[in-house]
Amino acid sequence: MSKISINARSSIRIEGTKVIYFDPFKITEEKHDADIIFVTHEHYDHFSPEDIKKVSNKNTILVAPFSMKQIVLEKVDEMIGEMIFAKAEETRTNLMVDGVLIQWVRAYNIGKPFHTKESGWIGYVVTLDDNIYFVTGDTDANEDNVNVKCDVLFVPCGGKYTFDAEEAAEFTHRIKPRKVIPTHYTDVAGESKIGEIFKRAIQNIEVELML
Repeated sequence: MSKISINARSSIRIEGTKVIYFDPFKITEEKHDADIIFVTHEHYDHFSPEDIKKVSNKNTILVAPFSMKQIVLEKVDEMIGEMIFAKAEETRTNLMVDGVLIQWVRAYNIGKPFHTKESGWIGYVVTLDDNIYFVTGDTDANEDNVNVKCDVLFVPCGGKYTFDAEEAAEFTHRIKPRKVIPTHYTDVAGESKIGEIFKRAIQNIEVELML
């Protein structure tokens, strides 16, 4: 398994044969080590140009929703070596990027106004070093994401804008990953009890708390 860390919310770093980031946010150290950066949607805590700058270099590839193309080109064009824009309607397309297999699925709420299906935002299913990682993006369970298969699931469980802890646990049991890491419920390690609530609701799946 690659080395995984979470900086804040859904700011995820995975280090294997490649270094990949998802939604870099509140980055304190300028490493400029990203091979690939994935952006799920345009909210400030997921698309942060100043944090993208801290982890990117001239060879970094940025993958973002096609619906964000204009704002990405305006905000980060000079920081990145290459950009790829994924169309939400082309869900589960196989794309090989720098030796990393990428798929994506729509990420949206059901019955909430925060992340609409029409926005074209996405989550990512990424295969790195023979492990499949699923970063859902800010979402609820929906027809586009409930049948994803993965080894490691990163699931938001802060409530209101995404799953709450119980909903996230129900989603996890449906996905059946080998390992699940809850995200998006605090910015400060140990500040929230949501992770523990989530962990108690999970059965027969390894849970790792990183926030």
